[in-house]
Amino acid sequence: MKHHRIIDSPLGHILLRAEAGALTGLFFSGQKYYPEHSAQEGVVSGADARVLAQAEEELQAYFDGSLQVFTVPIRFAGSPFQQRIWQALCDIGFGEMSTYGQLAAGIGLPPSHSRAVGGAVGRNPLSVIVPCHRIVGASGDLTGYAGGVDRKRALLSLEGTLHRPAMRQASLALIPDC
Repeated sequence: MKHHRIIDSPLGHILLRAEAGALTGLFFSGQKYYPEHSAQEGVVSGADARVLAQAEEELQAYFDGSLQVFTVPIRFAGSPFQQRIWQALCDIGFGEMSTYGQLAAGIGLPPSHSRAVGGAVGRNPLSVIVPCHRIVGASGDLTGYAGGVDRKRALLSLEGTLHRPAMRQASLALIPDC
C-alpha cells in the first residue's frame, strides 16, 4: 500500500511517497508530473512511517546545510532505461554538476541519446534525493527542471555549485546504489 506525507521546505511543499519500506516519490508542489493524491491517507505505521520520517529528517538536514548524502531507502518505478538513468544520477555528488551528454557517455550511450536521457532525467520521481537538479545543458545553462528552474537554481546555490566555472567530467563507469 502506498502512503504519503506532505512536508514544508524552504522551496515550498513537498509530497513524499513510500511503499513497502522504501521512498518511491519526492515531488515539489506544482511541479511537472506531480502525481494524483491516490496514496493512502491517514495514520501510517511500520516501515513506511519510518521511511517517511527519515526522508523528512534528512531533507531538513540537507536544507539546513548539514547533510550531503541521503541514506533513506529508495525504490524506482519506471522503465529499465529510466531506472538506469536515475541510478546514474546518484553518482553525481553534492556540489558537482554534469551535462546530459556526460551522463549519457558515462553509461556508454552515444551523444545522440542525450535527448532520451533528458526525458528520463525530467521524469525522475525522487527529486533532490536522486539529484537531477545537478544536470545542466552542454553550455552550463540551467535547463529544465520538473520542479522549476528557480528551485534548481536554489538547490545548486545551496550546494555551492552555481558560481564555479567548470563542471566535472562525469565518470559513471561504476554506479553505486543511491
